[in-house]
Amino acid sequence: METMTELQSLIARHAARGRGEALPGLVLAVEPAPSVPIHRVYEPLLVIVAQGAKRIVLGDRVFESGAGQYLVIPLDLPVTSRVTEAREGAPYLAAALRLKPELVASLLLESTSGDRSSDETSLIGVTRAPAELLDAVVRLLRLIDRPSDVAILQPMIEREIVWRLLSGDQGGLVRQIGLADSRLSKISYATRWIREHYAEAVRIEELAERVAMSPTSFHRHFRAATAMSPLQYQKQIRLQEARSRLMARTDDVARIGFSVGYDSPSQFSREYARLFGAPPSRDTAVLREALS
Repeated sequence: METMTELQSLIARHAARGRGEALPGLVLAVEPAPSVPIHRVYEPLLVIVAQGAKRIVLGDRVFESGAGQYLVIPLDLPVTSRVTEAREGAPYLAAALRLKPELVASLLLESTSGDRSSDETSLIGVTRAPAELLDAVVRLLRLIDRPSDVAILQPMIEREIVWRLLSGDQGGLVRQIGLADSRLSKISYATRWIREHYAEAVRIEELAERVAMSPTSFHRHFRAATAMSPLQYQKQIRLQEARSRLMARTDDVARIGFSVGYDSPSQFSREYARLFGAPPSRDTAVLREALS
Protein backbone atom coordinates (compact mmCIF):
# COMPACT_ATOMS: atom_id res chain seq x y z
CA MET A 1 0.00 0.00 0.00
CA GLU A 2 2.83 2.41 0.80
CA THR A 3 4.41 1.69 -2.59
CA MET A 4 1.15 2.40 -4.43
CA THR A 5 0.62 5.62 -2.43
CA GLU A 6 4.09 6.84 -3.37
CA LEU A 7 3.52 5.86 -7.00
CA GLN A 8 0.31 7.89 -7.08
CA SER A 9 2.04 10.88 -5.49
CA LEU A 10 4.99 10.79 -7.90
CA ILE A 11 2.77 10.54 -10.98
CA ALA A 12 0.40 13.29 -9.82
CA ARG A 13 3.25 15.65 -8.97
CA HIS A 14 5.35 15.17 -12.08
CA ALA A 15 2.58 14.70 -14.65
CA ALA A 16 1.18 18.11 -13.67
CA ARG A 17 4.39 19.76 -14.96
CA GLY A 18 3.76 18.99 -18.61
CA ARG A 19 2.83 16.46 -21.27
CA GLY A 20 6.28 15.47 -22.49
CA GLU A 21 8.51 12.64 -21.35
CA ALA A 22 9.29 12.75 -17.63
CA LEU A 23 12.40 10.64 -18.38
CA PRO A 24 13.60 9.19 -21.71
CA GLY A 25 10.91 6.74 -22.81
CA LEU A 26 8.70 7.43 -19.77
CA VAL A 27 5.39 9.32 -20.01
CA LEU A 28 3.12 10.10 -17.06
CA ALA A 29 -0.61 10.67 -17.41
CA VAL A 30 -3.17 12.39 -15.20
CA GLU A 31 -6.83 12.87 -16.15
CA PRO A 32 -9.13 14.65 -13.68
CA ALA A 33 -12.37 13.27 -15.17
CA PRO A 34 -13.63 10.57 -17.55
CA SER A 35 -12.50 11.43 -21.07
CA VAL A 36 -13.92 11.26 -24.56
CA PRO A 37 -12.61 8.45 -26.79
CA ILE A 38 -9.12 9.21 -28.12
CA HIS A 39 -7.73 7.58 -31.26
CA ARG A 40 -3.99 6.99 -31.30
CA VAL A 41 -1.29 4.45 -32.12
CA TYR A 42 0.36 2.78 -29.15
CA GLU A 43 3.96 1.68 -29.57
CA PRO A 44 5.28 -1.29 -27.53
CA LEU A 45 4.63 -0.17 -23.97
CA LEU A 46 4.35 -1.11 -20.35
CA VAL A 47 1.53 0.87 -18.72
CA ILE A 48 1.06 0.89 -14.94
CA VAL A 49 -2.31 2.18 -13.74
CA ALA A 50 -1.93 3.75 -10.30
CA GLN A 51 -5.43 5.17 -9.89
CA GLY A 52 -8.71 5.18 -11.81
CA ALA A 53 -9.49 3.05 -14.85
CA LYS A 54 -9.18 3.11 -18.65
CA ARG A 55 -10.82 1.20 -21.49
CA ILE A 56 -8.90 0.38 -24.69
CA VAL A 57 -10.67 -0.81 -27.83
CA LEU A 58 -8.70 -2.61 -30.53
CA GLY A 59 -10.79 -3.76 -33.46
CA ASP A 60 -13.64 -5.68 -31.85
CA ARG A 61 -11.76 -6.41 -28.63
CA VAL A 62 -12.14 -4.41 -25.40
CA PHE A 63 -9.50 -4.28 -22.64
CA GLU A 64 -10.23 -2.82 -19.20
CA SER A 65 -7.47 -1.80 -16.79
CA GLY A 66 -7.72 -0.40 -13.27
CA ALA A 67 -5.63 0.66 -10.31
CA GLY A 68 -2.86 -1.79 -9.46
CA GLN A 69 -2.84 -3.44 -12.90
CA TYR A 70 -0.33 -3.27 -15.72
CA LEU A 71 -0.74 -3.57 -19.47
CA VAL A 72 1.75 -4.92 -21.99
CA ILE A 73 1.24 -3.59 -25.52
CA PRO A 74 3.54 -5.70 -27.72
CA LEU A 75 3.57 -3.83 -31.04
CA ASP A 76 2.33 -0.69 -32.82
CA LEU A 77 -1.46 -0.82 -32.45
CA PRO A 78 -4.08 1.75 -33.53
CA VAL A 79 -6.53 1.87 -30.63
CA THR A 80 -9.36 3.91 -29.19
CA SER A 81 -8.93 4.65 -25.50
CA ARG A 82 -10.86 6.54 -22.87
CA VAL A 83 -10.53 7.11 -19.15
CA THR A 84 -13.61 5.55 -17.53
CA GLU A 85 -12.91 6.19 -13.85
CA ALA A 86 -11.62 9.53 -12.54
CA ARG A 87 -13.07 12.20 -10.30
CA GLU A 88 -12.12 15.29 -8.35
CA GLY A 89 -9.62 14.33 -5.70
CA ALA A 90 -8.96 10.96 -7.36
CA PRO A 91 -7.82 11.51 -10.96
CA TYR A 92 -6.74 8.80 -13.34
CA LEU A 93 -2.99 8.25 -12.89
CA ALA A 94 -0.71 6.09 -15.04
CA ALA A 95 2.92 5.66 -16.06
CA ALA A 96 3.89 4.37 -19.53
CA LEU A 97 7.37 3.05 -20.31
CA ARG A 98 8.49 2.28 -23.85
CA LEU A 99 9.59 -1.35 -24.22
CA LYS A 100 12.82 -1.75 -26.22
CA PRO A 101 13.19 -4.94 -28.26
CA GLU A 102 16.98 -4.84 -27.88
CA LEU A 103 16.70 -4.76 -24.08
CA VAL A 104 14.28 -7.69 -24.06
CA ALA A 105 16.60 -9.60 -26.40
CA SER A 106 19.67 -8.99 -24.25
CA LEU A 107 17.91 -10.29 -21.14
CA LEU A 108 16.74 -13.39 -22.97
CA LEU A 109 20.31 -14.09 -24.06
CA GLU A 110 21.64 -13.71 -20.53
CA SER A 111 18.85 -15.64 -18.83
CA THR A 112 19.65 -19.14 -17.62
CA SER A 113 15.98 -20.07 -17.81
CA GLY A 114 15.05 -22.52 -20.52
CA ASP A 115 11.51 -21.17 -20.72
CA ARG A 116 10.99 -19.62 -24.12
CA SER A 117 7.23 -20.09 -24.25
CA SER A 118 5.17 -17.51 -26.05
CA ASP A 119 1.73 -16.01 -25.78
CA GLU A 120 0.86 -15.05 -29.32
CA THR A 121 -2.90 -15.28 -28.82
CA SER A 122 -2.97 -12.11 -26.71
CA LEU A 123 -3.36 -8.70 -28.32
CA ILE A 124 -2.80 -6.70 -25.14
CA GLY A 125 -1.91 -8.26 -21.79
CA VAL A 126 -3.61 -6.97 -18.61
CA THR A 127 -2.45 -8.31 -15.24
CA ARG A 128 -2.32 -7.40 -11.56
CA ALA A 129 1.06 -5.74 -10.89
CA PRO A 130 3.25 -7.62 -8.37
CA ALA A 131 4.96 -5.71 -5.55
CA GLU A 132 8.42 -6.19 -7.09
CA LEU A 133 7.36 -4.51 -10.34
CA LEU A 134 5.68 -1.60 -8.56
CA ASP A 135 8.77 -1.09 -6.41
CA ALA A 136 11.01 -0.88 -9.48
CA VAL A 137 8.67 1.59 -11.19
CA VAL A 138 8.64 3.79 -8.08
CA ARG A 139 12.45 3.83 -8.02
CA LEU A 140 12.43 4.82 -11.69
CA LEU A 141 10.07 7.74 -11.01
CA ARG A 142 12.21 8.92 -8.10
CA LEU A 143 14.97 9.65 -10.62
CA ILE A 144 12.90 12.56 -11.98
CA ASP A 145 13.97 14.51 -8.89
CA ARG A 146 17.59 13.35 -9.29
CA PRO A 147 18.61 14.26 -12.85
CA SER A 148 22.31 13.59 -12.17
CA ASP A 149 21.45 9.92 -11.47
CA VAL A 150 19.40 9.33 -14.63
CA ALA A 151 22.16 8.38 -17.08
CA ILE A 152 23.57 5.72 -14.75
CA LEU A 153 20.54 4.38 -12.88
CA GLN A 154 17.71 4.53 -15.43
CA PRO A 155 19.16 1.77 -17.66
CA MET A 156 19.68 -0.42 -14.60
CA ILE A 157 16.13 0.06 -13.31
CA GLU A 158 14.59 -0.39 -16.77
CA ARG A 159 16.51 -3.63 -17.02
CA GLU A 160 15.00 -4.81 -13.74
CA ILE A 161 11.51 -3.78 -14.86
CA VAL A 162 11.79 -5.77 -18.08
CA TRP A 163 13.13 -8.74 -16.15
CA ARG A 164 10.11 -8.57 -13.82
CA LEU A 165 7.87 -8.57 -16.88
CA LEU A 166 9.66 -11.55 -18.40
CA SER A 167 9.30 -13.41 -15.12
CA GLY A 168 5.62 -12.53 -14.70
CA ASP A 169 2.26 -13.51 -16.10
CA GLN A 170 2.86 -11.62 -19.36
CA GLY A 171 6.36 -13.04 -19.83
CA GLY A 172 5.43 -15.01 -22.94
CA LEU A 173 4.06 -11.90 -24.64
CA VAL A 174 7.08 -9.78 -23.65
CA ARG A 175 9.51 -12.44 -24.92
CA GLN A 176 8.07 -12.10 -28.40
CA ILE A 177 9.10 -8.42 -28.48
CA GLY A 178 12.74 -9.43 -28.25
CA LEU A 179 12.79 -12.54 -30.45
CA ALA A 180 13.68 -11.47 -33.99
CA ASP A 181 12.32 -14.68 -35.52
CA SER A 182 9.04 -14.77 -33.59
CA ARG A 183 5.79 -14.35 -35.48
CA LEU A 184 4.93 -11.33 -33.32
CA SER A 185 8.26 -9.71 -34.21
CA LYS A 186 7.56 -10.27 -37.91
CA ILE A 187 4.10 -8.75 -37.58
CA SER A 188 5.66 -5.84 -35.67
CA TYR A 189 7.98 -5.25 -38.63
CA ALA A 190 4.95 -5.26 -40.94
CA THR A 191 3.02 -2.76 -38.82
CA ARG A 192 6.02 -0.42 -38.73
CA TRP A 193 6.34 -0.69 -42.51
CA ILE A 194 2.66 0.19 -42.96
CA ARG A 195 3.00 3.15 -40.58
CA GLU A 196 5.97 4.47 -42.57
CA HIS A 197 4.31 3.87 -45.97
CA TYR A 198 0.64 4.39 -45.10
CA ALA A 199 -0.07 6.49 -48.22
CA GLU A 200 1.12 3.70 -50.54
CA ALA A 201 -0.91 0.77 -51.82
CA VAL A 202 -0.43 -2.32 -49.67
CA ARG A 203 0.06 -5.67 -51.38
CA ILE A 204 -0.35 -8.57 -48.96
CA GLU A 205 1.94 -10.78 -51.04
CA GLU A 206 4.79 -8.26 -50.88
CA LEU A 207 4.40 -7.67 -47.13
CA ALA A 208 4.30 -11.42 -46.51
CA GLU A 209 7.48 -11.85 -48.55
CA ARG A 210 9.22 -9.12 -46.51
CA VAL A 211 8.66 -11.10 -43.31
CA ALA A 212 9.27 -14.55 -44.84
CA MET A 213 5.72 -15.83 -44.40
CA SER A 214 3.16 -17.18 -46.81
CA PRO A 215 0.33 -14.72 -47.62
CA THR A 216 -2.22 -16.94 -45.90
CA SER A 217 -0.15 -17.38 -42.75
CA PHE A 218 0.78 -13.67 -42.70
CA HIS A 219 -2.84 -12.57 -42.98
CA ARG A 220 -3.91 -14.99 -40.22
CA HIS A 221 -1.17 -13.96 -37.79
CA PHE A 222 -1.54 -10.25 -38.57
CA ARG A 223 -5.23 -10.44 -37.64
CA ALA A 224 -4.45 -12.46 -34.51
CA ALA A 225 -1.93 -9.84 -33.36
CA THR A 226 -3.87 -6.68 -34.25
CA ALA A 227 -7.56 -7.71 -34.38
CA MET A 228 -7.74 -6.41 -37.95
CA SER A 229 -6.53 -7.19 -41.45
CA PRO A 230 -3.50 -5.38 -42.92
CA LEU A 231 -5.79 -3.22 -45.07
CA GLN A 232 -7.97 -2.32 -42.07
CA TYR A 233 -4.82 -1.48 -40.13
CA GLN A 234 -3.62 0.79 -42.92
CA LYS A 235 -7.00 2.51 -43.04
CA GLN A 236 -6.81 3.27 -39.30
CA ILE A 237 -3.31 4.72 -39.70
CA ARG A 238 -4.34 6.82 -42.70
CA LEU A 239 -7.38 8.27 -40.96
CA GLN A 240 -5.54 9.04 -37.73
CA GLU A 241 -2.81 10.80 -39.72
CA ALA A 242 -5.45 12.74 -41.66
CA ARG A 243 -7.09 13.85 -38.42
CA SER A 244 -3.76 15.09 -37.07
CA ARG A 245 -3.10 17.05 -40.27
CA LEU A 246 -6.57 18.59 -40.24
CA MET A 247 -6.06 19.69 -36.65
CA ALA A 248 -2.66 21.21 -37.42
CA ARG A 249 -3.68 23.27 -40.47
CA THR A 250 -6.69 24.38 -42.46
CA ASP A 251 -5.90 22.66 -45.76
CA ASP A 252 -8.69 21.58 -48.05
CA VAL A 253 -10.24 18.34 -46.79
CA ALA A 254 -9.93 16.63 -50.16
CA ARG A 255 -6.23 17.57 -50.35
CA ILE A 256 -5.62 16.00 -46.93
CA GLY A 257 -7.40 12.86 -48.09
CA PHE A 258 -5.20 12.64 -51.18
CA SER A 259 -2.07 13.20 -49.07
CA VAL A 260 -2.77 10.14 -46.91
CA GLY A 261 -3.55 7.85 -49.84
CA TYR A 262 -7.23 8.30 -50.73
CA ASP A 263 -8.14 8.74 -54.40
CA SER A 264 -11.78 9.58 -53.74
CA PRO A 265 -12.80 12.56 -51.51
CA SER A 266 -16.21 10.98 -50.91
CA GLN A 267 -14.69 7.70 -49.77
CA PHE A 268 -12.30 9.59 -47.48
CA SER A 269 -15.14 11.55 -45.86
CA ARG A 270 -17.30 8.45 -45.54
CA GLU A 271 -14.61 6.34 -43.87
CA TYR A 272 -13.47 9.25 -41.69
CA ALA A 273 -17.03 9.72 -40.38
CA ARG A 274 -17.37 5.98 -39.77
CA LEU A 275 -14.28 5.96 -37.54
CA PHE A 276 -14.56 9.33 -35.77
CA GLY A 277 -18.34 9.78 -35.72
CA ALA A 278 -18.53 12.93 -37.90
CA PRO A 279 -17.27 14.18 -41.30
CA PRO A 280 -13.76 15.73 -41.33
CA SER A 281 -14.73 19.42 -41.21
CA ARG A 282 -17.28 19.00 -38.44
CA ASP A 283 -15.07 16.67 -36.40
CA THR A 284 -12.03 18.96 -36.44
CA ALA A 285 -14.18 22.02 -35.68
CA VAL A 286 -15.50 20.32 -32.55
CA LEU A 287 -11.98 19.25 -31.53
CA ARG A 288 -10.55 22.75 -32.03
CA GLU A 289 -13.35 24.26 -29.95
CA ALA A 290 -12.81 21.72 -27.19
CA LEU A 291 -9.08 22.49 -27.10
CA SER A 292 -9.40 26.28 -27.29
